[in-house]
Amino acid sequence: ICGVGAPRRCTETSPASRRLASAPAALGTRPLLILGRAPSIHDAGGSGVGLRWTRFNFSRWQQSGRDLLNYSRFILPLGVTAVLITVLGVGWYTQPDRYVRGYEPEQPIPYSHRLHAGVLKIPCLYCHSGAPKSRVAGIPPVEKCMNCHKVTKIDSPYIKKLAAVYSSGEPMKWVRIHKMPDYVFFDHRPHVSAGILCQTCHGEVQDMEVVFQNMSMRMGNCLGCHRDPQDALPADTKIKRGPENCNACHR
Repeated sequence: ICGVGAPRRCTETSPASRRLASAPAALGTRPLLILGRAPSIHDAGGSGVGLRWTRFNFSRWQQSGRDLLNYSRFILPLGVTAVLITVLGVGWYTQPDRYVRGYEPEQPIPYSHRLHAGVLKIPCLYCHSGAPKSRVAGIPPVEKCMNCHKVTKIDSPYIKKLAAVYSSGEPMKWVRIHKMPDYVFFDHRPHVSAGILCQTCHGEVQDMEVVFQNMSMRMGNCLGCHRDPQDALPADTKIKRGPENCNACHR
């Protein structure tokens, strides 16, 4: 029985407590949000503060979510594109010089491929003998140069320098021009055995006074040849395509 006068705990369920009891059921059908202070249940004559319930406006939040999703359809592709362009741009402009097309380092002594390979018709494999039997073509040792230059142009200051290096037993410190990144596996053997000419990748070396990097070292250039190699292969070849799987070049 609820008394009259000084507030005291009611044994009868008040409207506020009935609303509290019905809140879980209401939440199942109509989402509600509790606002204000914690409930204090008094008798009918009390002045305590009851629970205040207001509807949670899900439709507004759903609309905001839809707007965000619509915006993200444009913002996310633009953001990904911007990041990709930045990464590619930085990678392109910060690549080492030795990977750049046209790389032409200074060598310890001048050597003319135009004279040796062009005029004198010395075969490429005479100096770069590792190409058909090794991953790398190799740079000829000084001893091979001296096969001719013990008697040829011995008064040239450059040949004298070559002879001095030969006498010292030290190797000539040629600067390598064509060099793949460390994460790329390249083998000369299958390319040479397929009949691909040296000029396909290295350019018209027989016409170069100073050899430079003629071919781009980009992966797309290699894949383009693997996918359509007919221009690089002999006419009677049975090879249709080169390997395109990742493991072929990245091991």
